[in-house]
Amino acid sequence: MSASDDIDDSAAPLIEHLAELRTRLIWSVVAFLVGMIACFAVGGQILDFLLVPIEKTMRDLGNPNPVMQYTAPQEYFFTLIRISVVGGLALSFPVIGYQLWRFVAPGLYRQEKNAFLPFLVASPALFLLGAAFAHYVVVPLAMNFFLGFADLPSFVAAMFAAEGVPDDAELVDRGIDIVFNGKVNETLDITLKMIVAFGLCFQLPVLLTLMGKAGLASSRGLRNMRKYAVVGILTVAALVTPPDVTTQVILFVVVYALYEISIWLVQAVERKKDEEARAEGVIGEDESLFDLDEDWDDEDKAK
Repeated sequence: MSASDDIDDSAAPLIEHLAELRTRLIWSVVAFLVGMIACFAVGGQILDFLLVPIEKTMRDLGNPNPVMQYTAPQEYFFTLIRISVVGGLALSFPVIGYQLWRFVAPGLYRQEKNAFLPFLVASPALFLLGAAFAHYVVVPLAMNFFLGFADLPSFVAAMFAAEGVPDDAELVDRGIDIVFNGKVNETLDITLKMIVAFGLCFQLPVLLTLMGKAGLASSRGLRNMRKYAVVGILTVAALVTPPDVTTQVILFVVVYALYEISIWLVQAVERKKDEEARAEGVIGEDESLFDLDEDWDDEDKAK
């Protein structure tokens, strides 16, 4: 097989590569703007969808008519803008990924193209999976944790209903009624942070498997780094989640499980590389390329 069959002819001068990059960037920006405008057109419906967890929590805590408020004239508008930016990026990601692929594909071998394409599909799928997990599981738990401390008014209201409407003296004796008046932008901030955080954390298998294919990571190295990974994951969980133990533990368990899955995926990549090396006669039947790498690393450390 000739070199021309393995790799595309990409002997274009620098100016052509820059022109190609400009074209890909223009298409990516156009796709993002179109997605952003589309999301802004239905921003109210998207906002209602994102506020479903807190709405359900408030109803469960005894509020039959949940209300959210904004306290500045421009607040609701910029809330829709934030939703549109995040939604526009999500909608335009397939186009942006395709433009990135079109730019780098001419410089890749055919085998590298076949290896890279599945990750372009897996990355948005895993992001959506992480975002859905955050919206349907983690955010409701966080809202229940925080709003659960304000459950006293519903208990007092139930007691009032059982005893009849109290007079003014009874109202004074029973103290101050603490009521939650939620702001739209602050509530949305928690939801969006959780969605983005879990979506990005679900990219871990894609990142580590790509590093394994590129020879930048090995399954043995990832196993040896488990204790450091635990510390890193705990740190990330503390930074990106609200300050409650429940959501932090959930994020830690999920990301650590993804780390273990990544080790298995990198090991599968290594087995495939070993099979190809044995077929070419580079190593023996009982040898592994990655055992050789470890031996060379040990010799370098000894020197």
